[in-house]
Amino acid sequence: MTKLALVTGASGGIGQSICEKLAQSGFDLLLHYNTNEKAAVSLSGRLSNTYRIQTEIIQSDLSDPGGAAAVSACIGGRALDAVVLNSGQSYRGLVTDMTDEEAHEMVQLHVTSPFTLTRNVLPAMIRRKAGAIVAITSIWGETGASCEVLYSMTKGAQHSFVKALAKELAPSGIRVNAVSPGAVKTNMMSGFSDKEEDMIAEDIPMGRLAKPDEVADAVQFLLSEKASYITGQILSVNGGWHC
Repeated sequence: MTKLALVTGASGGIGQSICEKLAQSGFDLLLHYNTNEKAAVSLSGRLSNTYRIQTEIIQSDLSDPGGAAAVSACIGGRALDAVVLNSGQSYRGLVTDMTDEEAHEMVQLHVTSPFTLTRNVLPAMIRRKAGAIVAITSIWGETGASCEVLYSMTKGAQHSFVKALAKELAPSGIRVNAVSPGAVKTNMMSGFSDKEEDMIAEDIPMGRLAKPDEVADAVQFLLSEKASYITGQILSVNGGWHC
């Protein structure tokens, strides 16, 4: 029986790597994106042709209050075997410099929309008593970061969401976990200069940033039967940074 997975933020660096791993595992994929249509279309075509799976592209802005409902409408009543909550963006700056609009969008993107989307897809999963959910969070949700205070706050909220939801869904046979990356070599690091990136790498015990594939490997594991007794966990993928 073919398995079906939803990946939000599929067009980004980590999202594309996750989709590649899931396609290798035989999942058909619902590929969500917001603005990078070209990357989503390219990813869809490549995965379909390489792995002979079915793919479907879903566009929605999850920083908008109606974004989660739009994704849910595209899913319809289909039961998902896996959900990867990967959409996100950072904000670097002082708390006092953030506007109310920026704050609302960050909370909507990282907290409200993942909650709403998960709530909407759960009934079909619960009826089947099967499935797994993985949220891509952040090291800053564990330790906090100066000049990324709101981002840290929302990622910490995701960790609480994962732990609480795992307890609620365990009797229904659904597992919920998170992968918490440190610094990853993706476009999210584009706001850092080469010198700043080198300084970050020097501060990481393993001496380098993570590759998107290394985050995707952790997701693939948590969605697999090899993790059948693992739920409510935050799996840190950070090279020993801030341990």
